Amino acid sequence: MPRSRTHANPRYAVVWAVLNAELDRRAGADPGPAHVVDAGGGTGGFAVPLAQAGHRVTVVDPSPDALAALARRAAERGVADRITAHQGDADDLLGIVEPGTADVVLCHSVLEVVDDPDRTIAAVAAALRPGGCASVLVANRVATVLARALAGHFGQAQEALTGDLEPRRYDLDAVTALVSKAGLVPERWHGVRVLADLVPGAVVDVEPDALEALVSLELALAERPPYRDIATQLHVLARR
Repeated sequence: MPRSRTHANPRYAVVWAVLNAELDRRAGADPGPAHVVDAGGGTGGFAVPLAQAGHRVTVVDPSPDALAALARRAAERGVADRITAHQGDADDLLGIVEPGTADVVLCHSVLEVVDDPDRTIAAVAAALRPGGCASVLVANRVATVLARALAGHFGQAQEALTGDLEPRRYDLDAVTALVSKAGLVPERWHGVRVLADLVPGAVVDVEPDALEALVSLELALAERPPYRDIATQLHVLARR
């Protein structure tokens, strides 16, 4: 039976915890490997560990350099046979992935940069089988406002608060509305990197148990407002 992995990196511990739980839940009903589609999966930061856990992963990314790095990493880890890579844009997902065949679709740090977020998330939804889920990760507008203000860039903070940004930023209401419009049902909302970007690396390196404690705290704060709402990124798990 494929098993998901626990990841101790505090930056994405929350996302991994959610994916682990979803894949383990699925394994209880269907012990075979899941079909995971990683839209914008790049060099395989998620795809390779998922393949190592026994799942089949399709990666779609526009960058040939990123896909070459993915191929090298997959070969080094012995999972090249479980990963299929395609060069292409996320909004053209259905030209690559057969509709209704994915158990999980990852859409991480993609909606900020695509030409048409509505088209992209609609393609994500269509790729999912009934009951499958999308893992959507976006940059948080609130965190951008705070970061620019704390850096002394008050005019930029005001612009981030009231204007359109490139790359795009989202708040919880905006990303929830986008996902819902595509016919997906949001189930859980999380803040990602609530503290991980704020704690100096030296603190984690010096204290023997600091990394484990930071991961534990990130997990504890991820679903609790107001901590969730100021995280660097926002994560939504939505089901078809």
